[in-house]
Amino acid sequence: MSASDRRRRREADQRSGAAPRDDRKITGKNVDGGWAARAAKGRDNKAARAEDDRRPRRGDSDARGWDYNRRGPERGDDTRRPAAGRGRDSGAARDDRGYDASRASRGERGPHDAGPRGVDDRPRGRDKDFGRSDAADRSGRRGDGGAERRGSVAGAERFGDASRSGSGREGDSRGARGGQAAAGGGDGGRFSDSRVPQGGKRSDRTGGARQGQGGGKTAGQRSERQRADRPDPSVPSPRKRRGEPVDVAREVALDVLRAVRERDAYANLVLPKLLRERKISGRDAAFATELTYGACRSQGQLDAVIAACAGRPVGEIDGPILDILRLGVYQLLRTRTSAHAAVDTSVDLARAEFGQGRAGFVNAVLRRAGEKTAEQWVTELAPADPVGKLAFEYAHPTWIAQSFADALGAQAGELSDLLAADDERPVVHLVARPGEITSEELALVTGGEEGRWSPYAVYLDGGDPGQLEPVREGIAAVQDEGSQLVALALSRAPLEGPDQGRWLDLCAGPGGKAALLGALAAIDLFTVDAVEPSEHRAELVRKSTRDLPVTVHVQDGRDTGLEPGYDRILVDAPCTGLGALRRRPESRWRRTPADVPELVTLQRELLTAAWDLLRPGGVVVYSTCSPHLSETLAVVADFVRRTGAEQLDTRELLPGVTDLGEGPSAQLWPHRHGTDAMFLSALRKK
Repeated sequence: MSASDRRRRREADQRSGAAPRDDRKITGKNVDGGWAARAAKGRDNKAARAEDDRRPRRGDSDARGWDYNRRGPERGDDTRRPAAGRGRDSGAARDDRGYDASRASRGERGPHDAGPRGVDDRPRGRDKDFGRSDAADRSGRRGDGGAERRGSVAGAERFGDASRSGSGREGDSRGARGGQAAAGGGDGGRFSDSRVPQGGKRSDRTGGARQGQGGGKTAGQRSERQRADRPDPSVPSPRKRRGEPVDVAREVALDVLRAVRERDAYANLVLPKLLRERKISGRDAAFATELTYGACRSQGQLDAVIAACAGRPVGEIDGPILDILRLGVYQLLRTRTSAHAAVDTSVDLARAEFGQGRAGFVNAVLRRAGEKTAEQWVTELAPADPVGKLAFEYAHPTWIAQSFADALGAQAGELSDLLAADDERPVVHLVARPGEITSEELALVTGGEEGRWSPYAVYLDGGDPGQLEPVREGIAAVQDEGSQLVALALSRAPLEGPDQGRWLDLCAGPGGKAALLGALAAIDLFTVDAVEPSEHRAELVRKSTRDLPVTVHVQDGRDTGLEPGYDRILVDAPCTGLGALRRRPESRWRRTPADVPELVTLQRELLTAAWDLLRPGGVVVYSTCSPHLSETLAVVADFVRRTGAEQLDTRELLPGVTDLGEGPSAQLWPHRHGTDAMFLSALRKK
């Protein structure tokens, strides 16, 4: 017998004056002294009170603004009519801040609705829980005259009239869910609206209680829910535990963004590994790659938009939520993803991991971001000066854009083309190992296209190059064509006297140039020494140069202890990496102008150490993957002044390559050559 049945029978007995009954299914004497009976009675009373609390009352509505008791023949079977159906005089409740909560539950005025928009003068909260406490209020606070509804918008009111953003984007077909969207509801963009049956209960996938049953949670339940909101990295995500459909592309992109932010990881290293581990391929892999690299490249622009929409600096937004916002704003402004899919899938990610409160924050910010186009945001937020405006438009720090303009010199008018090329996802370049396979053969095997400048280069449109058979067998590798040209320039440089076959790569990690030099040296039975101070990177060099005449030395390049007398030395010096930003998309936001002086000092010391190891008549090629004048022309000019080194015309070492600059050094550019912005200068010892 259920608790409610027992309660009704006891009430009938009391009205009739009959003696109380013992409902327990036992016979004979109560050997426990009546304890079980009293406990059962207590449970019955508690269940009765709980059931009475759960029973909807007229005027009550859930967190999304639905009134379950206003039903009538004109509505048919639809019992989920919005509470907004009442007039303004029907008991609209205001909270202690004077805010009309019923207005938000009506979901009034979406971002694209016609008519003037009122000024939002409500106070905005600045607490760091971003609505977690409001989420608890939303599920448990009750009262007369619509008091529960003030919890439904409390989490959204701190960033403006989020209820207005909650309706309108999807049009009239979604207008009835305006109050739900204001509270952070929002369906996943990958699913149709049929996920929410009209007049029925919403699926548990929305992250809340079964709102269709009415009623709130106890304090203990709210506390338990808040503890569950904290993600445990050692267990699968809540979405996976519930067996829900997971947007694998967006999820892997979010995981990479988090690794980049929390561990200073490199997106181009983390993403391929995750794609392989999770067996993601095809269109999902391509979409995840676009989202990951694009959000990393555009971080500064995205953060400016997020700050404007959230009404607070991004430094005051929790990192995991900021990752979701960056992913969502990137889809809204810089991809062809539909607006509702960008917003709703981001809200789903936030709700699955952090609960409804923070999902409401994500929903409100993204809907505001989507009210304007990327061009409109640039007009509103970009600096007034020409370089700063271009930098913002193409998502570069202003100091980097200025350094590019300085390096272009008289051709500074190409800055917009350079920034645009640097902001695009680069083509994958392969290098065919000399003596093992030709570029023509590699192109045929991989379906790629032979390169323009290097005789060993092949271009790929996409895909995972690590899965290609030539790469797995070690007869080809991933290497930017500009890096190939640096190694080729060293091998082609004219010496004074015969080449004795002693070559040196003084800054060898991670081993790409050392491998190409080793393959070229092997043809003539020469040898290469490769120096790398880090044991981890030295191991990468060993793997790249296996079966080649390359000896790896774990030493500081400034003090190697090697015997002098080398014929050719490559100094591919550590630098800011500004020329390879398109391949390391997060680097542009990690580097600062303060990094340059320390790196310049190191570059000068390495070049001096290489000069001491070089024989008379030998050649050093100094290169950087940065066009910054302090790291390139200034280092070379200072070195020539101090040593009297002979500068060779480096452009002659790159036959067929055009637009390399005024000389004698050479500068490659993404917008001219399709390579990283590599600088190289050949110096011969007299």
